[in-house]
Amino acid sequence: MTASLDHDRCYRAVASRDVRFDGWFVTGVHTTGIYCRPSCPARTPLARNVSFFATAAGAQAAGFRACRRCRPDAVPGSPEWDVRADVVARAMRLIADGEVERSGVPGLAARLGYSERQLHRHLVGELGVGALSLARAQRAHTARLLVETTDLPIADVAFAAGFASIRQFNDTVREIYATTPSGLRGARRGTDGGPPGWLTLRLAARPPFAADEVLLFLGLHAVPGLEEWDGTTFSRVLDLPHGPAVVRLSPAPDGGSAVTARLHLTALRDLGTAVSRCRRMLDLDADPAAVDDVLGVDPALAPLVAAAPGRRVPASPDAAELAVRAVLGQQVSVAGARTLTARVLTAAGTPLPEPVGALTHAFPRPEALADADLSAVGLTGTRRSTVHTLAAALVDGSVPLDPGADRAEARRALLAVPGVGPWTAALVGLRGLADPDVWLPGDLAVRRALAALGGCDADADRWRPWRSYAVLHLWSVAAPSLFTRPPAPRTRGPLPRSA
Repeated sequence: MTASLDHDRCYRAVASRDVRFDGWFVTGVHTTGIYCRPSCPARTPLARNVSFFATAAGAQAAGFRACRRCRPDAVPGSPEWDVRADVVARAMRLIADGEVERSGVPGLAARLGYSERQLHRHLVGELGVGALSLARAQRAHTARLLVETTDLPIADVAFAAGFASIRQFNDTVREIYATTPSGLRGARRGTDGGPPGWLTLRLAARPPFAADEVLLFLGLHAVPGLEEWDGTTFSRVLDLPHGPAVVRLSPAPDGGSAVTARLHLTALRDLGTAVSRCRRMLDLDADPAAVDDVLGVDPALAPLVAAAPGRRVPASPDAAELAVRAVLGQQVSVAGARTLTARVLTAAGTPLPEPVGALTHAFPRPEALADADLSAVGLTGTRRSTVHTLAAALVDGSVPLDPGADRAEARRALLAVPGVGPWTAALVGLRGLADPDVWLPGDLAVRRALAALGGCDADADRWRPWRSYAVLHLWSVAAPSLFTRPPAPRTRGPLPRSA
């Protein structure tokens, strides 16, 4: 069992089949040789017959195979990796984003500023397995998704999921799922049979989760050409390592705590990265019970939390994109920011091979922005200079904004860019790096909401480590049109300057 997991507490969660703990850990059952999610409906094993693991990879390394009944890999990820700022959490965020598949363990270690040996020691010391085992578990999960949701030949699935050979793929599937790839396909639960070339996936979240609210927030910030909102479905272009993709996100048809994602990928090997970025964008791995337990007892926020339990913090799939959009959104309305960003998209973005509906471009990469002519966009000379300087800093790495970035270091680096102040740097942390504990200094909408609630900035210290969620609750007071659930109380004021 992983040292940081308390056996008695974990067993109580398993005995009660508490769905809130799905993704926090998995249960290895010694008498059956399988591992399950905490909420597995099977008969609860005796406490002496189970071990607990922080990751599926840990259970697999100990010789357990995945339960076919509860599908423990089809659950939200652990919220711990988003909350923590240490090297293990940063490594887990990068592994989920596909860094090992792209650059191997040496590249992962280099991104984190550690040697391979140091990184291995940290991961094994806490999780019981190294980066390769963690990446292998992710490959297996990606392969299962492709087997169950596409009609691709099994050989194509193997290489798309990142396996080096068909034999390695077959051995891994037999070891983890106790069946063959063909057996997985024969037992698949079916999909909705979307349009050709599109993958349809169900992205789970911990309840409570209001998918319509998160999608509305993203939709009302949609940039023409990059994003689209039709009142139910939010669509956007994702700039992935092996080519652009389009994703369409809508509430799950069964009304459960999930989102339906329809993906059109340039390269299938980007599936794992695309899923990871969509989950981050929708804040699907959050632990709403932990957030609401802290914010819900505060006199100022209690009515807001009661009216909107489980509120999420919508983020960007790419922190570098968010940083540029935050600069473009300085001192302008949401509508003004959308207009300016659309012009930048046209001037420097990467056109799709063919438009997909109203989607035409991927957001410009930093190297394209650094040299782009933005004179016709409508920015002031100072703002253009900030965009160019920021893009150059993103290119040379002096501003690190990848999923494994040290958030404190990223904030310091952003503040060193002329034209980037505390509000902009904080917004990048909140909606770019998905930091759950960010406070927006000087945000006018937050100040107005606090005044309406009889509070002040000093109150924010009571809301650690969930200040980002407090900001969203306060925005719902100042700008109720961005949120579907009625906040209480309300006040009139400007829209948040959110990029």
